[in-house]
Amino acid sequence: MEPMHATTIIGMLRDGHLCLGGDGQVTLGNTIVKATALKIRKLYDDKVIAGFAGATADAFSLFEKFESKLKEHKGNLKKAAVELAKDWRSDRILRRLEAMIITGDRTGILLISGQGDVLEPDDGIVAIGSGSNYALAAARALAKHSTLTNREIIREALLTAAEICIYTNTNIVIEEL
Repeated sequence: MEPMHATTIIGMLRDGHLCLGGDGQVTLGNTIVKATALKIRKLYDDKVIAGFAGATADAFSLFEKFESKLKEHKGNLKKAAVELAKDWRSDRILRRLEAMIITGDRTGILLISGQGDVLEPDDGIVAIGSGSNYALAAARALAKHSTLTNREIIREALLTAAEICIYTNTNIVIEEL
């Protein structure tokens, strides 16, 4: 059976202000099975935000593993992300997980993948999931050519993605630090 997939997550870090947003859609193939999923959560005593795209069951497993890495490394975001990526890539069971994570705190924002990638975007904006390219393009344009806040940019970027991507909806959840 095909796994359920969650899409689109976008994050932005600017001037120590982190904002992550996601739509609420979960699909099974080309069918919407949930429109109000919560794909973003605060971790480590609300000092870190993480969001996922991909297979939903896999993402929940990764959230738990990432939170334990944050605790193990006393909230050091980069160290926890690198250790998660190492485990994810090398563990026989974990490497089968199909999801991606965007995570951040007031000091950094990262994309973590099962290929062992831990990437920090040059411009502080990163997106994952089916509608990610649309959301990313919109966010970058808005960041360069407007005075909108991070929250407003993330919201508009997700709304733009929802207008284009059939796997992205307008039930938007945004978390900030």
